[in-house]
Amino acid sequence: MRAERPFKYASMSRRAAATGAALAAMMALAGCSGSGNGAAAEGDMSLGAAEGAKVTVVEYASVTCSHCAAWQEEVYPAFKAKYIDTNKIRYVFREFPTNPEAVAVAGFLVARCAGPDKYFPVIHEIMASQNEIFGGTPPRTVLLRIANGAGLSEEQFQTCVTDKDAIAAMEGRIKAAIDAGVDGTPNFFINGEKVADSSLAGLSEKIDAALAAS
Repeated sequence: MRAERPFKYASMSRRAAATGAALAAMMALAGCSGSGNGAAAEGDMSLGAAEGAKVTVVEYASVTCSHCAAWQEEVYPAFKAKYIDTNKIRYVFREFPTNPEAVAVAGFLVARCAGPDKYFPVIHEIMASQNEIFGGTPPRTVLLRIANGAGLSEEQFQTCVTDKDAIAAMEGRIKAAIDAGVDGTPNFFINGEKVADSSLAGLSEKIDAALAAS
């Protein structure tokens, strides 16, 4: 599975600062009414076993990455049933926006504003809605519908996607990811080791070996 490339961090500061304005412009056009890959990091969203688990699987992904959406649809259900639901591993999802970055950042912000219990369902729904987002439906329309479904009003949605502090925090997480060697999405690390094969068989080989190790 080919990884999708992020926008360069050299321009991230400017772009992050302008994300709110970019999204606002998009809405107008739509017609508005530092840590290791196996260690916990600030802002981590996780499922399965608690922090300190024997095996930690970290996925770096973007809601606008088609390969991430394919993994989510084709591999994640079985992966979740085998390892997350059984608490065999700690699964960590880390946000790494890819083009169009304004849409990706907005999607991640909406997921966080929806709250920890709804974060993953929102992420998965945005990925599952990529055909709409890239097929002619205004991205704001799709994101607002998903936000509404997660319990956010239109006013809360607008406040969420223009939150400068939240955007700055995301910028920090992206820089940490790049510093850790992430260069595209999806990217998987098992106990800090990058894994090339993200199929269920490829991940299972590494995970099962790590679980069996003394």
